Amino acid sequence: MYYLDEKVKALDRIFDQNRREGYLRLDLNENPGGLPQEFIRDVLSGVTPEFVSQYPETLAFTRTLAQYLDTDIEHLCLVNGSSEGIRYIIEAFTGPNGKIVGVTPTYAMFEVYCKMYGRQFISVPYTQELQMPVENILAKMGRDVQLLILVNPNNPMGNTYSQEEIRQILKRAAEREITVLIDEAYHYFYPESFIRYALTQEHVFVTRTFSKLFSMAGARLGYVAGWPEGIRMVQKLCTPHNVNAFAELFAERIIREPGMIDALIAKHAAGRAYLEAALREHGYKYEGKAGNFIFIQPKSDACRLVERMKSEKNILIKSYDGIGKLGNCLRVTMGEERYMRIFMDALLELDQKKSPAATEEEQGYAELYGGAGAKRSGDAENRQGGGLPTSEPRNSRK
Repeated sequence: MYYLDEKVKALDRIFDQNRREGYLRLDLNENPGGLPQEFIRDVLSGVTPEFVSQYPETLAFTRTLAQYLDTDIEHLCLVNGSSEGIRYIIEAFTGPNGKIVGVTPTYAMFEVYCKMYGRQFISVPYTQELQMPVENILAKMGRDVQLLILVNPNNPMGNTYSQEEIRQILKRAAEREITVLIDEAYHYFYPESFIRYALTQEHVFVTRTFSKLFSMAGARLGYVAGWPEGIRMVQKLCTPHNVNAFAELFAERIIREPGMIDALIAKHAAGRAYLEAALREHGYKYEGKAGNFIFIQPKSDACRLVERMKSEKNILIKSYDGIGKLGNCLRVTMGEERYMRIFMDALLELDQKKSPAATEEEQGYAELYGGAGAKRSGDAENRQGGGLPTSEPRNSRK
């Protein structure tokens, strides 16, 4: 008898394969500049036919990662992007119709996985002032809740949790027997990390990705950190050879390369400092104190600005509506200063009716990447809950 799971049938997903070449990509929280070209050439120079032909081996890199994190391999599970780890944690540590608490808006796949597996997603919305009081989270952590998911810093809001707030949350979770998942996709853009709780306590997981600061979104690699028994349960759900050898190779070289991570962090920090100063100078309101993204309240229609940025400037950004006191606004990925200058010049021209003449840097970028004739990327899947984006690409960010 033919069968189709009704939960899968009911899922609303979009799988358009957008072509984004030729654009300054400030829409998916990637590193717009990527890794240095000479570094990429050097890493690939060691690739042999045998390396490509054999199945990937994970033990050596897991040991490297464990040493980097000052832990052991029993506390780690490699996954094909941290979204895979999140999925397995939901599958293993919640049951049919089980309750999962999370703030909204946040990463869309939390709710997608809840629908996929028949779980209940209990939303904790942000205040009108775009704050997330810890008391609001604690109030939702009833004894019938099976999993709490937090993102620190949270995408797309950019808020963070203090050590004291996390201690309160973990204390309540232990009292109520709630497993806690803290997603740290953006932890390099914020000095506080809570991974030590995942390495020292039971029923606490941390997921991380190599897609953001490590600039490896195209290679798909992440990991889950947790207590050994919990990690074994996640590993049972992994498909054979679920991470690829090229991803491991690049991640290991980045970790071992002296000064590489610090240089990536410094470039982002300089770009953020420039953009925030420029926004203040020109009277823009913005939100997002951490992460590699920021909300900007434009002076004209946000949706129209997204379209014009794409068609006239070859810049991809997003628009969100219902973002508290900001209302309809732009969400922009931040990167090193040269890309933030290109964006800011375009914003001032299109949003404030500045002279239509492009700057030399904008012209150079357009010539390098195909100009206005480059292929256009399409619309794609929206985030869910709370304030909604009106130009959100597909749900594969980790």
